[in-house]
Amino acid sequence: MGTEGAVVGGRYRLDQPIGRGRAGIVWLAYDTLLHRTVAAKRMYVQPGLDPIRTEHLINAALQEGRAATRVLHNSAITVYDALRDGQDPWLFMEYVPSRNMEDFLTEYGALTPDQAAFLGVQLASALSAAHRAGILHRGLEPGNVLLADDGGVKVTDIGITGPGPNPAFRAPEILRGAPPDHAADAFSLGATLYLAVEGVPPYGDNGTGPLRQPLRAGQLTGALMKLLREDPMTRPTLADSITSFQAITQGRQTAFIPPTAPVLPTVPVAWPPLQSPPLQPAATKGPLLTPAQVRALILTVLAILCAAAIGIGITQVLFL
Repeated sequence: MGTEGAVVGGRYRLDQPIGRGRAGIVWLAYDTLLHRTVAAKRMYVQPGLDPIRTEHLINAALQEGRAATRVLHNSAITVYDALRDGQDPWLFMEYVPSRNMEDFLTEYGALTPDQAAFLGVQLASALSAAHRAGILHRGLEPGNVLLADDGGVKVTDIGITGPGPNPAFRAPEILRGAPPDHAADAFSLGATLYLAVEGVPPYGDNGTGPLRQPLRAGQLTGALMKLLREDPMTRPTLADSITSFQAITQGRQTAFIPPTAPVLPTVPVAWPPLQSPPLQPAATKGPLLTPAQVRALILTVLAILCAAAIGIGITQVLFL
């Protein structure tokens, strides 16, 4: 199960618990081979099954963890390793000082539409990177969105099966038994952002109630309602949603105040470009010579030529 000071897989030392989710304890650990701090957690395997079924689930969990190492994006937690220690599969990931969005909202309250739109850009971009790697998240919800102490946003548990995903953030077709796909991840994104601004899930705690019309989403309402459509064929793509979210933020890049701060405003991290000074019209230059000066110059040249001709004539008379 993992205890403080234990070494997992002959390599990773468990130093201290730093969080707990439905899948169990998340540990701050130390990689004794590469000498770096990592996050570690025992992957979920349903208890109480027969040995053959348990063995199958262990192998499936390890396969999920190794596949997740292909997802590389600034807004996705990087998975370093997945290995088996006895009967336990373990996952080792990038460690980011943070707290999950669920806890953050409980402490600080709902986000503004502008903040949620910025958050949507980061989450949709991370999901898009996972989809390009051939991996679905299958369980995006506030509990696996991390708001980092440095203002960044990280998605965790991409492609990792957990115990009983929260139905409030599952697409309607998934609750009816359909297989997950890109559109289901898009719905989970919409439901997560809806909770961020409204404080409650869009279809209720069990995901089967009537859609609650948003009251606080403001300019974000249209983008959210499209993601939350019951028919997956009519939901926008993640790329289209990113475009919508960026339009809402009007190109302003904002970041979250670290969770240790007392309030949650936004802070600009990119300022408007400096205005260049207006170009001054070039001064109009006058003519190089006036007409009188031109006439004088011509007469001077003619005089010189006449003098030269006379000199040549006198020379011929005297010496020839």
